[in-house]
Amino acid sequence: MFKLQELKIGFFLEISIIKKIIFNVLRIFSLYLSIFYYMSRNSKSRRINAPPRFGGYKPWGCPPGTGEPVYLLYEEYEALKLADYKLMNHFEAAVLMGISRPTFARIYENARRKIALALVETREIVTINGNSYTEKVWYSCKKCHTRFTQPSSLEKKTCPLCRSESVNGILPEPLQNPQYQKNIKINK
Repeated sequence: MFKLQELKIGFFLEISIIKKIIFNVLRIFSLYLSIFYYMSRNSKSRRINAPPRFGGYKPWGCPPGTGEPVYLLYEEYEALKLADYKLMNHFEAAVLMGISRPTFARIYENARRKIALALVETREIVTINGNSYTEKVWYSCKKCHTRFTQPSSLEKKTCPLCRSESVNGILPEPLQNPQYQKNIKINK
């Protein structure tokens, strides 16, 4: 009888230790999964040919301040340009932008929704740099407002049209301003 009790106690001790081990393993595994579930992947930069030639659009014939502006990202503008203006299919456009076709489709859909929102609700459209890059550095002439690129080997940047040396590098102006960084809401 004594041996039977020892066997039961030993058996229960082994089971309780095994339960604790299994519980701890499951807890560590669930923690591991939750880290990867909530941790997003870094998004890949999108290649654009050139930044848009405009800073934005305002509705005409409406009272000013009809709502918060809609922010159209450079890559969304590029997606609209490639798919609707140049009539490329999504695969060709995605290859040019250096992204996958499903990513291109998402960017294109977001751009279309933002444009529709701006038109229907008579909101201003403001273009800003999102997660994009150009392969060449673009400049803008302060005198004649020409946009151009020049080889990086040239130290002095001059406008090819008016030969003015008063040029600026085209940068995403709204993102340089701290007020925009705090208040910006990308409409999706």
